[in-house]
Amino acid sequence: MTIALDNATPCVKFASLFQNPLLEDENSVETAAEVRTQAALVAHAAKLCGDCPLRAQCLTNAVVFHDVAGFVAGTTEPQRREIRARLGVTVEPEDLDSFAGVSSGRNFDHAEIHRLRQANPTQPLSAIAARVGCSVSTVKRHLRRAENQGGVVKSISQKNKPGKREVMKAAAEVLSPASSVA
Repeated sequence: MTIALDNATPCVKFASLFQNPLLEDENSVETAAEVRTQAALVAHAAKLCGDCPLRAQCLTNAVVFHDVAGFVAGTTEPQRREIRARLGVTVEPEDLDSFAGVSSGRNFDHAEIHRLRQANPTQPLSAIAARVGCSVSTVKRHLRRAENQGGVVKSISQKNKPGKREVMKAAAEVLSPASSVA
C-alpha cells in the first residue's frame, strides 16, 4: 500500500515534528538546550503552518470549536488562549463520556438517548440501550421524560461564533512582535 503525501498538509508530512514532546507540552522544557531546541521546533513548525492553505480553517477550529493540545495552525496553546480571550470565546473541554451516552456516576445523558431515538425511530429500544450501555427501562424513563417536557431536549445555545476572518485578525494581533513586547 502506497500513501501519497504530495497533497498532504505539513502537519501530516512532518508528523514527527508536530508530535514532538517539546511542542506537545511546553511545560516539559527543563534545560537551556531544550529551550533552544523548542524555539527551533516552534520556528520550523510555524513556517510550515504559515505556508499551509488550510491554516485559517485549522486555526478557526482550534480556537472556536475545540481545545486542541500542542502546536496547531502556527500557534501554541497559550497563544490560542489569548486569541480566545480577545474574541470572547470559551471552549468547553471535550466530554468524551457523552459520546458513550453517559456522564460521571453512570448517569445517562438524557439528550443523547433522545437524539438516538429521534435518529432511529424504528430501532428497538433494546438496541439504543445496548449502544448507550444501560437497560431498556432506563431508555424508556429518559424517553418519557422527554415526552413530558414536550419532546424538547435542552440544546446548547449557539451564540454567534467568530469566523475565519475574525480569528485570523486576532491571531495576527497575538502573534505580532509588538504584542509580545508589551
